[in-house]
Amino acid sequence: MTNTSDFQQQLAERVRFYRELGIYDLYRRESPESVEVPNVETQHSAPRPYSLEAPASPAVSMSPGAIEEGEMTPEKALRAIRHDLGDCTRCVLHKQGRKQIVFGVGNPRADLMFIGEAPGADEDQQGEPFVGRAGQLLNNMISAMGIRREEVYIANIIKCRPPGNRTPEREECETCSPFLMRQIEVIKPKIIVALGAVAAKTLLGVNDTMANLRGHIYDFKNTKLAVTYHPAYLLRDPRQKKEAWKDLQMVMKHLGMTAPQVTGNR
Repeated sequence: MTNTSDFQQQLAERVRFYRELGIYDLYRRESPESVEVPNVETQHSAPRPYSLEAPASPAVSMSPGAIEEGEMTPEKALRAIRHDLGDCTRCVLHKQGRKQIVFGVGNPRADLMFIGEAPGADEDQQGEPFVGRAGQLLNNMISAMGIRREEVYIANIIKCRPPGNRTPEREECETCSPFLMRQIEVIKPKIIVALGAVAAKTLLGVNDTMANLRGHIYDFKNTKLAVTYHPAYLLRDPRQKKEAWKDLQMVMKHLGMTAPQVTGNR
């Protein structure tokens, strides 16, 4: 019989082996279903399958970093994920002008997590997500909910700026998303807000319109997920800010929050 220490050593070596291969998202296969089908709390027709499918995962009984991260504080676990990410060269973006990796920022124990599409020029320069004009609008949206930016966690589907701020490609999302999934596992937010179509479709694994994706609370990775417009889109079409506020009010209701009262002279 293999003793516990030998098993742990073998398991650690196996995890390191897969990491050297560039595989960072490992799951135990307990059923033939490889993709979680999102459920909604409101009546909603099932979304159509999206072409961005997750690659098959090796049948390993422990998720990546679980040996190290399982006994760590969220702060240390996030630092361990960032260390594993390194000066990433896993996809073509590292050769296409990115200045630095934009990992994520905020409260490691946040109840609320915002996930956007990809860093832009300002984010690539400063190394922090949502710091440009879209970031200022996101700050205002968070403030309108009665909380501060420092109380939430903010990240993107991919962590490097695509050239010319183009839409991330499938391979880039598939390569980068395992690190995002590990961040979500560490933070354990009560709800995630997907900002924009790319984030929503990638996370939910569906291909549908924003009109259909919005207005629902989805089951996602042992938490919940809601969809709203990306702040950059709201800057282009301010008329949709009212609709985005409806989405945030739905999120607030789920969290048991009440919007702050606005006072002042009429």
